[in-house]
Amino acid sequence: MKRRKPYCRSRLDPYKVWPILNRQNISQNELAKKSGISSGYLSQLISGTRRPSPQTRRRLMGALGVMRFEDLFLLEEVDD
Repeated sequence: MKRRKPYCRSRLDPYKVWPILNRQNISQNELAKKSGISSGYLSQLISGTRRPSPQTRRRLMGALGVMRFEDLFLLEEVDD
């Protein structure tokens, strides 16, 4: 049986998000509104229970003015 190749999944890094929110003086709810996502979904992204889609990643980066992916997200290798 062939083994699958490992692949990467992205997740929002709370240790990178919170300092940006503090610096910009905006709340988690305000970020959700600016990003066009629900505050509940954003909470799940920050806690790591959900993974952001490419569109959601772009929305969050745009709302926070972040240009580089690695300034907001982590890549995790998954070996199924």
